[in-house]
Amino acid sequence: MVVGSEPESDNVVGWFRRAGEAVVARLPFGLNSVVAPTFLGFVVINSGTFALDLVVLTLLHGVLHAPFGVAVTVAYACAFAASYVLNRVVNFQSHGAVGPQVAAYVVVVVINYLAFILGVSSALRALGIEYHLARMAAGACEGIFMYCAMRWVVFRR
Repeated sequence: MVVGSEPESDNVVGWFRRAGEAVVARLPFGLNSVVAPTFLGFVVINSGTFALDLVVLTLLHGVLHAPFGVAVTVAYACAFAASYVLNRVVNFQSHGAVGPQVAAYVVVVVINYLAFILGVSSALRALGIEYHLARMAAGACEGIFMYCAMRWVVFRR
């Protein structure tokens, strides 16, 4: 069967959307009126791509002893590429032109990279914080920025 030929309700994209909507609908304390299903989808997808980032970082810096800045950069590039594809197709289900979206995404990624990935993680590392913890702290800042940028800039409807 050709991918994309299935009705949306029968494919992974439709399942992901329905699952996100079902989980958000069950959130307590009125959070279901505040949390968008795309936010939940972003958290799920980017948790996986962040794990990919940490695995590549560990292999490059911890095992192969690549310089920290190089390892962070390569790991981040792998993760942001996977994040773009998964969020475009599965989470935001964007059908906009790829070229302008990729251009906007690259600008967002460069800002994110300089401010959070290199800036925050390197500053924390310089303060003596273990590199995994430094990267996780930077990741928390990155997550908020990236979701907002993807929802309202890159994949805006």
